[in-house]
Amino acid sequence: MYSKAYIPYGGYYSSPFARWQGSLQNENSIELAAATAKRWLASREIDAKTFEYLILGKTIGQLHTFYAAPWAAALMGAPDIPGMHIPQACSTSTTVLSQAAMGIDSGMYETTFCLMTDRCSNGPFTVWPNPMGPGGELISESWLMDNFGKDPYGGVAMIQTAENVVKKAGGITKEDVDRVTVRRYEQYQEALANDRAFQKRYMFPAEYKISKKKTGLLEADEGVTPTTAEGLAKLQPVIPGGVHSFGAQTYPADGNCGFIVTTQDKARELSTDKNVEIQILSYGYARAEKAHMAMAVVPAAKMALDKAGIGIKDVKAIKTHNPFTANDLYLANVMGIDVMTMNNYGCSLIYGHPQGPTAGRGIIELIEELVLRGGGYGLFTGCAAGDTGAALVVKVSG
Repeated sequence: MYSKAYIPYGGYYSSPFARWQGSLQNENSIELAAATAKRWLASREIDAKTFEYLILGKTIGQLHTFYAAPWAAALMGAPDIPGMHIPQACSTSTTVLSQAAMGIDSGMYETTFCLMTDRCSNGPFTVWPNPMGPGGELISESWLMDNFGKDPYGGVAMIQTAENVVKKAGGITKEDVDRVTVRRYEQYQEALANDRAFQKRYMFPAEYKISKKKTGLLEADEGVTPTTAEGLAKLQPVIPGGVHSFGAQTYPADGNCGFIVTTQDKARELSTDKNVEIQILSYGYARAEKAHMAMAVVPAAKMALDKAGIGIKDVKAIKTHNPFTANDLYLANVMGIDVMTMNNYGCSLIYGHPQGPTAGRGIIELIEELVLRGGGYGLFTGCAAGDTGAALVVKVSG
């Protein structure tokens, strides 16, 4: 599908993720992402003027969202370049990277920066006039909570869509869900081993304001909940008759990440290890039946694999966005994957879900896992709001 789009090895970062209402709760997500990217570029001695275009991925509204990408570009040190803003909820990062790859393949630009960010903390409240209402009363929306609580088309909360898939697929029990949830927590612990050696391969601290004169550095994930089989067994399903307790679903978070997407030659020039080559091969998308969001991960993954010209057996590592544990069980059952070997080193189920950068961090971890394993094909897939899904296939060589 794509033949010319590459990511330099080390040409990406993710900030730590902070559970909502934590250390990053008062930071404008665009300002924070641009500032973090600027500091990261300086640490790599990369001039922001290298980039011809910026693609900003962000879903949750912030002050000055109207200016979005060009504002972010200026703040990160590239005031002369334009850009676009892509809001795609959970699939924002996959869509942003696909858009960048299309631009490289078409020759629209040679080097672009992809910046993904969101702040679930202190989400905006939007009001619109309602001239036909009694006394002209307002129509209002809590940007975050109202949309988590109900899909305007599907008519149910997101967790209900997961339970609908469990019911339709059959055979997935709460015990299955709890068992996989514990495994996901164990995998995250592997990323913390040896003083967080795996995370330090890509994680870059976010600087946040404590007061007018004092700042702090968020250097590691904040708010991850310790998980045990005994603890999960005691928790009741959120929806009576369902399989997901509060311990078997993700939580809102804050954070950002960035990628350089460029040509093969430029990627080699910007790489921290010229023996490693990372190619974006393909993108897949899907929409599941109404109110069955978790089902979309399968057709999205199959499309991406088909367009890459490979099968699931050719894939060495798999990462998913799994807001509900049953997402992974459904994917594994349908595609014949060992559910316990997916999502090594962490996933959004454990370290949280800031929306825009969630899939981006997963793709970064996928790349790093493939490098540690000597290269190969990697698949990222995940569901997104509106019963949709998106997937990306990358190839790591060297």
